[in-house]
Amino acid sequence: MDKVIMLRYGELFLKGRNRSYFEGVLARNIRRALAPFECKFTRTQNRYYVEEYKFTDEYAIIERLTKVFGLHSLSVAVKVKTDFEAIYAAAIDCAPVAGTFRVSVKRADKKLPMNSMQIAVEAGARILRAKPELSVDLHEPENVVNIDIRENGYTYVFAGSVACAGGMPVGTAGKGMLLLSGGFDSPVAGWRMAKRGMQVLAVHYHSYPHTSLQAKEKVVDLAKKLTPWCGEIKLYVVGFTHIQEEIHRRCNGDFMITVMRRIMVRIAERLAKAEGCGCLITGESLGQVASQTMESITSTEDAVCDLPVFRPLIAMDKTEILEQAEHIDTYDISKQPFEDCCTVFLPRNPVIHPKLDEARSEEAKLEGEDALIQEAIDGAEVLVLGSSAD
Repeated sequence: MDKVIMLRYGELFLKGRNRSYFEGVLARNIRRALAPFECKFTRTQNRYYVEEYKFTDEYAIIERLTKVFGLHSLSVAVKVKTDFEAIYAAAIDCAPVAGTFRVSVKRADKKLPMNSMQIAVEAGARILRAKPELSVDLHEPENVVNIDIRENGYTYVFAGSVACAGGMPVGTAGKGMLLLSGGFDSPVAGWRMAKRGMQVLAVHYHSYPHTSLQAKEKVVDLAKKLTPWCGEIKLYVVGFTHIQEEIHRRCNGDFMITVMRRIMVRIAERLAKAEGCGCLITGESLGQVASQTMESITSTEDAVCDLPVFRPLIAMDKTEILEQAEHIDTYDISKQPFEDCCTVFLPRNPVIHPKLDEARSEEAKLEGEDALIQEAIDGAEVLVLGSSAD
């Protein structure tokens, strides 16, 4: 008997003729997650298996696989040749020593002389004889012994499963450019888009020396936290100091945040188009702060020329966002007190409901705006985070 890790996918079952494409991308992402380990990855008819791995690596392998979008669940199983005596012996080993149980059988191999119900009855009887402290409960058992008989001549016996990330395989829904700050929201926004299959790139704006280098490192750390879920992330770190100083010098101070946001999305769009991205991604949530009223969001989006702006958090409460930040392990980094560039030159009374013509008028006060934007892009630091060996 050999131990294997069985992997199951979810939404991919809904795909039609192009399902093989999604399966191929998922298999590629699984292999990337498994790269640090000595193991064998195999596929057989809607199932994926990790075999021939070191027992000491089992926990680490499972932890990595639970973060692969597209996988629904996994189970550590015993693999035996499809022989009834071997199957029953494995079922006894997998069964608990006490409590209630039932046996569930899936029989993809229809050539066997017994049907699923007959196999389950016989396996249950043998388990009861071997472990008399157990009792059968077919409706609400405390434990389920699963017997999965496949067409490849092997049977997989397991008890229980581990939930995985779900969603769609990263890379099946195009690429998006995430505006990544040091707060709680934007990392969650990137994670939610990756869950729908989007490959995430990111841009961060920093204002050294008005903000510390620790603020930049905080964002790099946040991006690294996303890579087990999102795969490799290309992060642009854009110096925003000169632009902020020019906005502060030339524009109405109350419109500081409005004009900053407009310039930020202009830069992000240029980078996104150069990278072949099909959208921008932000962590905006309606009404959460002054820059996220309907009018402020409209003013910001007006500065984007060609690409759509996706806002996966738009209707989420802060509590929900914080819960997801804890789930993806970005919460403790985001709560560090290092300010990003948005808090520098913060006006005392920022415009909460900017009129679109006023926002355009204030931005027009910037002399040489295009040159300022290009200067920031040309000076950007580019980091590639999340290699398979990380």
